[in-house]
Amino acid sequence: MRKLIPVLALGMLLAVGCGGSNGSGSTTSSAPRPQSGTLTVFAAASLTDSFNALGKQFEAAHPGVRVTFNYNGSSTLVQQITQGAPADVFASADQANMDKLVKAGMNGAAPQNFASNVLEIAVPPGNPKHITGFADLAKPGVTVVVCAPQVPCGSATQKVENASKVTLHPKSEEQDVKSVLAKVEANEADAGLVYVTDVTSAGTKVTGVPFPEADQALNVYPLVVVKESKQAALAAQFVAFVLGPQGRQELARDGFRAP
Repeated sequence: MRKLIPVLALGMLLAVGCGGSNGSGSTTSSAPRPQSGTLTVFAAASLTDSFNALGKQFEAAHPGVRVTFNYNGSSTLVQQITQGAPADVFASADQANMDKLVKAGMNGAAPQNFASNVLEIAVPPGNPKHITGFADLAKPGVTVVVCAPQVPCGSATQKVENASKVTLHPKSEEQDVKSVLAKVEANEADAGLVYVTDVTSAGTKVTGVPFPEADQALNVYPLVVVKESKQAALAAQFVAFVLGPQGRQELARDGFRAP
């Protein structure tokens, strides 16, 4: 029986050795692995400033993680995803384009609403055409730029037109709201229909003219993890981050309303 004692002791030592130690009494196998990799977020153009800021905050909270963004009109983004473009998260500026993603079976979870937005008229500083309301955009001699109908800001514009019985004759229909804003900033248009948040982000480059009819076309923003995401767990954390206190605070700072 005495010969078994060294064998048992050796077995115990080997068991401890296999567990490994980090010098503090805990084994290395219990230590959480740091997250790493690139998270690709497809987001509506109107989210550019807010998501850029949230992306940096998320990276700071997740060392080793890099967040990249593809900003465009929501209709263009959902088309890219359904055609195979690699994306981890999709944030739409309206429900209609999110519905397209869901119908295609490309959502990895149920979409969640995280913000809302309304239209505002952007005019050059000083408002040279003295635009005071939506009806002024239909006056002769006023050059107007809007979003294309398939883009959320364009769909919202059509809703306002229908509700107000005012028909616009735009100089151009752009594929995303930032392109509309850029034409006003460049004095290529007397006015453009953008979101409140775009006017806020432009600072002194434009002047915003609110109008009551905008409430007839409230845009609610949903986001979701894309089904084919290679970073599904990390993508879910980003969605939760946007929905959480830091996300709400940043979005509110940029002019977004609660969903």
